[in-house]
Amino acid sequence: MKKSLVILALMLLAAVMNVAVAQPPQDIAVGNVSNKPPKSKKQRVEPSYAWSVSEPLGLHYTSTIDTIHLDYHRTMIPSLVSDAWLTTGNYGAPGQNQIFFERPLTSEFFFEDAIEAWLHTTGKMRFYNTRIPMTLLSHSTGGDKYSNLDRTRLDFSGNVNRKTQVGGAIDYIYSKGSYDMQADKDFTWRLSGSHIGDRYEVQTFFNHYNYTTKESGGITDDRYITDPAEVQGGETKVDNKSIPTMLRATHNHLEGSQLWLNQRYKVGFYRYRRDSITDTIIDRTYVPVTSFIWTLEFKHAKHQFLNSSAAEDKSFFDHTYLGLGGTDETTSYWRLRNTVGVSMLEGFNKYAKFGFSVYGTHEVRRFTQVTDSVTGATLPEGLEAVPAVVPHRTTHNLLWLGGQLTKQQGSLLRYNATAQFGVLGEAAGEIDLTGDVTTRFRMLDDTVSIKGYGYFKNLAVPYLLKHFISNHFVWENSFSKTKRVRVGGELDIPFSWTNVNVGYETLTDYIYWDSDGLPAQHSGAIHVLSARLHQGLHFKAFNWDNSVTLQTSSNQQVLPLPKFAIYSNLYATFTIARVLHVQMGVDGNYYTKYYAPAYNPATMTFHSQHEQECGNFAIMNLYANFKMKQARFFVAWTHINQKIKGGDAYFATPHYPLNPARLQVGVSVNFVN
Repeated sequence: MKKSLVILALMLLAAVMNVAVAQPPQDIAVGNVSNKPPKSKKQRVEPSYAWSVSEPLGLHYTSTIDTIHLDYHRTMIPSLVSDAWLTTGNYGAPGQNQIFFERPLTSEFFFEDAIEAWLHTTGKMRFYNTRIPMTLLSHSTGGDKYSNLDRTRLDFSGNVNRKTQVGGAIDYIYSKGSYDMQADKDFTWRLSGSHIGDRYEVQTFFNHYNYTTKESGGITDDRYITDPAEVQGGETKVDNKSIPTMLRATHNHLEGSQLWLNQRYKVGFYRYRRDSITDTIIDRTYVPVTSFIWTLEFKHAKHQFLNSSAAEDKSFFDHTYLGLGGTDETTSYWRLRNTVGVSMLEGFNKYAKFGFSVYGTHEVRRFTQVTDSVTGATLPEGLEAVPAVVPHRTTHNLLWLGGQLTKQQGSLLRYNATAQFGVLGEAAGEIDLTGDVTTRFRMLDDTVSIKGYGYFKNLAVPYLLKHFISNHFVWENSFSKTKRVRVGGELDIPFSWTNVNVGYETLTDYIYWDSDGLPAQHSGAIHVLSARLHQGLHFKAFNWDNSVTLQTSSNQQVLPLPKFAIYSNLYATFTIARVLHVQMGVDGNYYTKYYAPAYNPATMTFHSQHEQECGNFAIMNLYANFKMKQARFFVAWTHINQKIKGGDAYFATPHYPLNPARLQVGVSVNFVN
């Protein structure tokens, strides 16, 4: 903690010196477009901007540069990853979003799903064009030397010229956790670059992560949290690090990398602007008509499960198939994906009101699992026979054909529709239709938008959910394709700070993790209705923001969801001495009781259970966020209501308590050279 405070102090000092000595030009606002006109052409510097990309063709979508101080503290509170976050407790720990419409699909390598919130995937990747070099450096810390939480992030972007930029980033999470055998660390680094020219575009990144977490298996007795006097002979004070845990010699380690490269060559013509008197050319603009696209992706991931205690390994898990001396096993996966496409671009003349693309995607996947070395041999006492034959290595070739219809320009109507069909290998017979349409109109000097969205998916079940072998879990399943149909609508009214989103989904032949921790397929349909309201109330310096979600699942045994979840944030904003922007307030989240899924350390998955309900507690945080020039920082006392009666059963997952009250601080500095 002391070391982290020194780092924070040095970052603040650097920020003050940077502001005093080398402020950026006044007509540049990182993340915003300045309204102040340049004094001359020589002084003029174009504003910074950011964008994200979508698969498979690399379309651009406007994004932001993260320099806002409002709600900055939320980035360091694990329970606020979503309004209902299922987690084993620690920051950076495995978790699952219980707001169903925000939950991603199960991936091909399901081990990564539990830490998806902490990974930097394609959809989260941001590209910057800052014109001048920009470095975002932040560090946050909390707890004491036995339970400290640290996160350090660095994001750099610099331009070679107006069209070409390069960047890099580091993200390091190290958290010892508030309870024993809970520590985790995640080191991620990435390199990126882009060139946006008239004819040629390229955007690329390489991302690598290395994640390790200790596995406690949960605490041995929940009464250490709910009624410590009963389990400690009348003593009410608890040393959280001394609470016994089910496992003490168990780790999960994940390592992975991703190379993504998108290239586009545009064919078009020049449009000239002439002087009306002399008829000489004074300007020309390249107008693209058609583009040829190639997207390359290589992804690799490896999972290692290690338990060095043979006794715990045997007693904690119900089955042991491959060895009795503990477990040390590795499962790995890689894929190579190539997408080629042709696109007619939107807006090259007045009749081209939309863009249209066709593409094909070919993918090679390989899975490598534990070798079955005991089948056919005489089994020692204590080992069970392996119930299925699972190949050590499997390679798949897959092919999809698709098309995309988009309208990204225009103030009245915008839309995006993608249709993809599987034609080869495991993907044969897949159908994926996704689309949305948005209309905007002016009301009370603001822009109101109405959006409709939906999809139809008929998808093959990921390979590892059908064929898997390990020391404690083996399965061989013949699952049919899963079908999902979702429709919904969203209304956004900025002048009243109102956003309403209502959706309905039907899931047929849904895959879930049953009470034994095994993948299973539910025959029949499950219906999910979700209604979400974001409502803000603002009067001068006082603000009250609320997010309320109501969701229902027609089968809580298979797909358990909290019926009601809320996040509320009451705060005041003001400025001190015209330079220090302040947000002070209290926020918290709450969701109703339900049979929350339990966590399985060996597979890093959350499975159904019907013995213990979780929920019906609130976690409240007192905070202050600040911003001065290019620096922002926060101070937060999290879970301030921990000792209040009725809020002492703070388990998001059975037997995994959430963090108790703690002080957390953080600082982020934007160095613009």
